[in-house]
Amino acid sequence: MKTQHAITVCCTALLVCTPPLLHAQAGQRSPSVDSLLSLRSVGSVRISPDAHRVAYLVTNTDWQQDAFVSQLWVHDLRTAAATQLTRHESGVSQVEWSPDGGWLSFISMRVEQKPQLYAIALAGGEPVRLTNAGGGVSSYEWRADGGAIAFTSSPAVAMRKSRDTTLGGFEVVRRDFSMQQLYTIDVAAALGAPQAGTLRTPANAMYSVSGFEWSPDGARIAFSAATLPDAPSANTADIYILGLAGNDVRRIVAQPGADGDPHWSPDGRQLVFSSAMGEVRGNYFRNTRLAVVDAAGGAVRSITSQFDEQPAFVGWGPAGVYFAGSQKTASHLFVADPVTGKVSRVTGPEAAMIGGITLDRAMATAAFVIASPDALPEVAVSPLAQFAPRLVTTMSTQVRDWRLGSREVVKWKSRDGQEIEGILIKPRDFDPSRKYPLLCVIHGGPTGIDRPVLPDARYYPVDEWVNRGAVVLKVNYRGSAGYGEAFRALNYRNLGVGDAWDVVSGVDALIAKGFVDPAKVASMGWSQGGYISAFLTTSSTRFAATSVGAGISDWRTYYYNTDITPFTVQYLGADPVADPAIYAKTSPIDYVRTAKTPTLIQHGELDRRVPIANGYQLRQALEDRGVPVEMIVYKGYGHGITKPKSQRAVMQHNLAWFNHYIFGDPLPDFTRAGAPVDQD
Repeated sequence: MKTQHAITVCCTALLVCTPPLLHAQAGQRSPSVDSLLSLRSVGSVRISPDAHRVAYLVTNTDWQQDAFVSQLWVHDLRTAAATQLTRHESGVSQVEWSPDGGWLSFISMRVEQKPQLYAIALAGGEPVRLTNAGGGVSSYEWRADGGAIAFTSSPAVAMRKSRDTTLGGFEVVRRDFSMQQLYTIDVAAALGAPQAGTLRTPANAMYSVSGFEWSPDGARIAFSAATLPDAPSANTADIYILGLAGNDVRRIVAQPGADGDPHWSPDGRQLVFSSAMGEVRGNYFRNTRLAVVDAAGGAVRSITSQFDEQPAFVGWGPAGVYFAGSQKTASHLFVADPVTGKVSRVTGPEAAMIGGITLDRAMATAAFVIASPDALPEVAVSPLAQFAPRLVTTMSTQVRDWRLGSREVVKWKSRDGQEIEGILIKPRDFDPSRKYPLLCVIHGGPTGIDRPVLPDARYYPVDEWVNRGAVVLKVNYRGSAGYGEAFRALNYRNLGVGDAWDVVSGVDALIAKGFVDPAKVASMGWSQGGYISAFLTTSSTRFAATSVGAGISDWRTYYYNTDITPFTVQYLGADPVADPAIYAKTSPIDYVRTAKTPTLIQHGELDRRVPIANGYQLRQALEDRGVPVEMIVYKGYGHGITKPKSQRAVMQHNLAWFNHYIFGDPLPDFTRAGAPVDQD
């Protein structure tokens, strides 16, 4: 007997400042793959110390050099004038203001493809190169008086190049790392000539520096460091303070689990940092906390225990410690009282989607990126006292003549009664009396999340299918971010199984509404989403076709080959030898005997996160059983496909696969150069 599932549409009233571009689109054009990939986007927002200007990056698609290139812009909030400050083909990243607001600094790979630090005067002129670090610059921060900059770099990069010259290239597994060390430069000297930097952490230190911050008086630097700079060592990160007068290092937080990203209180007497609060097993799905400790050391105290999600530090001001966090599909700015731990939401309305938040020196004005179901993400500013966002960019004009589907949050009950949410994307001329094909798009993570935002184009051109007459469901399955620790922990010893319940119950709920054709349902996803699609491929016959992007087919294969082995043990509770049954229960390959679903497998050639053996294993097992299967390997890529031409290939391959199995188009020969065609 088929179980019926009720599905509910949730209201998503969003900020009034986002332009309603997509309400009437009759006769407008459907975007192609190339159009989607060519959209300009904004990010890396930084408000000036005096709140008069906002700096941000605009990312463009450079098809000629096959790269996404970000350039620096500044918007004057008093005159509304926007100025592009950089144009070099290498682009820029990690933008910061100098403390006096007279300079903007950034990292760029303009010489020898090595990241170095640059600064450009707001008054104009060419960027000045500040560093000549042998290992390049990973991250940096200005001292409060603007006279010095601290940065991290790895001298081992240069050392390894010397070794390779003599012995050729090799790697000693889990020992051959580029440890990050902390350096400082004098800004006045660097403006005269690039500086290599003065090493501040001990040259023989048995740790790798990650997050760091200058003390308000500039005499100390707080930093976090782990024993090795790899994911399995994340639990070893502790908090240290470096005294610059004598380069003495003191560890002030040493507890089990990861502690990182330290920031000073305004008076320099305390530190706030991200902490697992002693949790070692389960930190992949347990809440981290913002915690405080005296700069002299002592007890560690959580100040965000009232917040049931993952807090990300933004700033510490008179009102308390500001942090960003998710609440279901919304994202907001919050403030925590560092004494009582009381947490209050600063931004609104409830369904707002705000990210990349920065605050001015007075902690009175915020700049951020705001998203919406009806507009592209835009840079915006608002006073904190009375939150009222004002847009400073106009990215959404790019899609003014596009026909894009409507986005709404829906929810349903899964097989075990757990409430699940998702994003339903429908044609603008949606008719509930019709029967539509349904394509399920599943995010990665598992602690990722889908929101009702534009654009919607990474790997899967959903709006092309919507415009062709399909509906799309993006499932925030158990384990997704935004729904609290208990929801994320539902994945424990139930990976794949519970996730499949959530997807299939969502499909059933939409079928029960009467507008989905049950014979034309498909599934696709990348990373953890690829794993869930692989699980649905082998454990279900509900789907007409699937696409498995960088997905796990066998947790045993994954465990022994991945670069994040602890992930597997924390979610499954044991290694494959100790508990082979849990690995069989959660591995798609163990259900392949009954598989019948045509499957497209996509994988990066050099993937260390989900090693490509998973893809080959699934392909062979499906072929052995006569299941239609294609596997495409994207050369030179790891876990993500990062260049526009190869993203074009990924999207066009998916477009052709589902256009065949869902819409009945001929399936092109993927070996032919011009087979999938969807270019402007």
